[in-house]
Amino acid sequence: MAYMAGRPILILKEGTRRSRGREARRSNMLAARIIAEALKSTLGPRGMDKMLIDSLGDITVTNDGATILDEIDVEHPAAKMMIEVAKAQDDEVGDGTTTAVVLAGELLKEAEELLEQNIHPSIIVDGYRKAAEKALEALEKIAIDVDLEDRETLMKIVTTAMRSKAVSLAREHLGNIAIDAVKQIVEERDGEIIADVDNIQIIKKEGKSLEESELVKGIIIDKEVVHPGMPKRVENAKIALINCPLEIEKTEFDAEIRIRSPEAIKAFLDQETEMLRKMVERIKNAGANVVFCQKGIDDIAQHFLAKEGILAVRRVKKSDMEKLSRATGGKIITNLADLKEEDLGRAELVEERKVGEDKMVFVEGCKDPKSVSILIRAGLERMMDEAERTMNDALYVVSDIFELPKMVPGGGAIEMEMAKAVRAYARQVGGREQLAIEAFANALEVIPKTLAENAGHDVIDTMVALRAAHEKEDGFAMGVNVYEGGIADMLEKGVVEPMAVKMQVIKSAVEVASMILRIDDVVAASPHKEEETGGETESMEY
Repeated sequence: MAYMAGRPILILKEGTRRSRGREARRSNMLAARIIAEALKSTLGPRGMDKMLIDSLGDITVTNDGATILDEIDVEHPAAKMMIEVAKAQDDEVGDGTTTAVVLAGELLKEAEELLEQNIHPSIIVDGYRKAAEKALEALEKIAIDVDLEDRETLMKIVTTAMRSKAVSLAREHLGNIAIDAVKQIVEERDGEIIADVDNIQIIKKEGKSLEESELVKGIIIDKEVVHPGMPKRVENAKIALINCPLEIEKTEFDAEIRIRSPEAIKAFLDQETEMLRKMVERIKNAGANVVFCQKGIDDIAQHFLAKEGILAVRRVKKSDMEKLSRATGGKIITNLADLKEEDLGRAELVEERKVGEDKMVFVEGCKDPKSVSILIRAGLERMMDEAERTMNDALYVVSDIFELPKMVPGGGAIEMEMAKAVRAYARQVGGREQLAIEAFANALEVIPKTLAENAGHDVIDTMVALRAAHEKEDGFAMGVNVYEGGIADMLEKGVVEPMAVKMQVIKSAVEVASMILRIDDVVAASPHKEEETGGETESMEY
């Protein structure tokens, strides 16, 4: 509302709320910091879990940052921005979501103190960006090259990512599966190594134990063989991948067929049968003994396929068809007339097996599959879900290392080393920006502080010991020893993380903190009113 010549002028719709300046900034920063505080207690191997119950009563128990933020339903726009950061971190590198959110929250906390000293948000944002560049420089200097053939080092990186999870007791077994899976699907494109985790299929079935989870060098199709007369096991399989229905197609427009005699009905049905028989004949002539069809398979076609001893599965998902193609080397055919022997995929064994209560088709023994499957087993549904989340983190961490083979010490060591480099840089800058750069260095220290706090150790003693250790030239790997207290050399302890994860953490945290700091005006439209009937709001009960 503005006033001109003493008369109010309405610009915004009735019910619109507006907050400006310090009030708007404080509200946004508080909302973002609340999200960070909610995640803080989950950080590290001694972090606690959260139990999330949705509107339907489904329960999720996890300490995975991305999952927690995905499950909680927030209203505040600044809080939503923090959740987007966690999603971006998860999509990009698959790990470090909690670290990114906690660091962003701490950057905002430090910024709040600077704003109280009347330092302009633009100066703080510029200072943060310069500090982030310096932190990334320090990160690259400290990073250690990783030999991709050194399985022991890869295992250390994977187990570090899994150590804080509920399934950490089985981390050795799950870690080996993750390394083998990524090694199998890694490929070179235009001189770059690409490890696309989407080519790894994760299937989970309740029953047995985590230790009985397995890697299948092929694909698992969560379907059963369509006809009881078909073989349930085919060795030396030649696989046809078909993306067209093995059915008589219905006409696109209404058609009427006039049949005046029983012979005509028989001829009509015989013609349909003949067409289906010819379809099956084409498959047989191409040499296929296994068929995976993305569409439906007619009952009569099933009969002919069974008669020829061909194993068939119908209504296979598109994503599974693509994975089958990558695993077996077969081409997906959209027209049966084009099916040739060279289009068929190969596998040593295709077999229907009963897993838990369900029947599934396993395609195993592919020569050099560029798509593989991981079958996760656990005795409890909640544990199985957590194992899937943990496996996703492990796969992403290994793929990060293959795409950028550099690692850094964990346990808060790298954050302390970056904070040291940023503080040294701040002294060279001077002016008000120096305060923002120093605030960035203070914010970086929230990670080792939180690790010590969550482990129940004395935070002040730990931080004093860490700062003293990092002043020495050979102390760059000293981090928080969460199990025994005090500090320890993280490289000796085998606590290492991919450099790619830490790079993305810094970029994500600075981006969201800068965006929230720059907002000084919030205009919120009024929510939609519920339709009113007869002056009263209509309500329904179920």
